[in-house]
Amino acid sequence: MRRDGFTLIEVMVALAVFAVAAVALAAAYLNVLNAYEIAGRSNAREEDIRFARSLLLVEPEREKAEEGGDFETSDGGRVRWRAEIEPTTTADLFRVRFVCEISESGAGPTPAPHREEFYVLRPTWSEGDENAKLREESKSRILELKQKRMP
Repeated sequence: MRRDGFTLIEVMVALAVFAVAAVALAAAYLNVLNAYEIAGRSNAREEDIRFARSLLLVEPEREKAEEGGDFETSDGGRVRWRAEIEPTTTADLFRVRFVCEISESGAGPTPAPHREEFYVLRPTWSEGDENAKLREESKSRILELKQKRMP
């Protein structure tokens, strides 16, 4: 007896294997698309933070830099930034605590504010009397160190 085709059971098994493979491939494809979306949002957030930081760093007046600012993102969100600026014991060197809050345009939870702390050498933020006093102190420390080194 010769068989020219597949039995009904063989066809059903082949269809079941194909369906399982199709579902697995579709799920993997959706995961890749979601990963690209998340990576894109993360990159956009980093770009917004970098832009806000650059606005702080180009501000010549200390008072305006401490007030901060805000701007609209390319996707309709809002970025608000501010800074706490403290002088250090070195002339023209300031400790900056930078806070950047980004609110998304769509409905969803607002991410936690981004916080950074760094030092900036900015002569325009210095006050004349304090700056002169710090320079004199630095100068005297340097002279003392030179005298200690010389025999």
